[in-house]
Amino acid sequence: MKGLFVSFEGTEGSGKTSIIRQVSGHFSQMGIQVVATREPGGIRISEMIRDIVLGKANTEMDPRTEALLFAASRRQHLVEKIIPALTRGDMVLCDRFVDSSLVYQGIARKLGFDEVLQINQFAIQNIFPDLTILIDVRPEVGLSRVFNSPGREVNRMDLETIAFYNTIYNGYKTLLKKFPHRMISIDGEGEIEEVAQAVIAKIETILAGRK
Repeated sequence: MKGLFVSFEGTEGSGKTSIIRQVSGHFSQMGIQVVATREPGGIRISEMIRDIVLGKANTEMDPRTEALLFAASRRQHLVEKIIPALTRGDMVLCDRFVDSSLVYQGIARKLGFDEVLQINQFAIQNIFPDLTILIDVRPEVGLSRVFNSPGREVNRMDLETIAFYNTIYNGYKTLLKKFPHRMISIDGEGEIEEVAQAVIAKIETILAGRK
């Protein structure tokens, strides 16, 4: 596959969606074909799974069920949307991918990092992003954005405790050390435009190295 696969990670309210929108616009203006997508979701079946796994009414969901649903959504999304785009040579910008499961279910839900990685290896068949960008925003800052942003979707994951999100935040720091070859951190607490420019600069460096 000749395209560039970039995933974006972060705690709730880190601004990933807004940043992806600006980054997508920048590279589209340069004449690059960009596919901006999200997880869970991105295609019809995966969006249906999203409604189940993130539905605020589904508070009784078992952590293993949650992990399996995320992996199932990811598999369909990968084969139906991401792989075809990368095969065409497009740039794929994905709001969350496998690292979300490793942190949220593997670490925060205490299912085990290796166990959740194994589930997802079955789903993705070793197709990892070329670059994963962690938008570093402290949980208290991110959650303040979530609950003070008119029109923003508030889902089941947003209703967790601050202790849960501190675990998520620290889990991402662990992943940065575990996957230094593909994962970087960018401070996300500044203006969205500044954060987006920092992301663009990093991606442009990678593109320049491919020429």
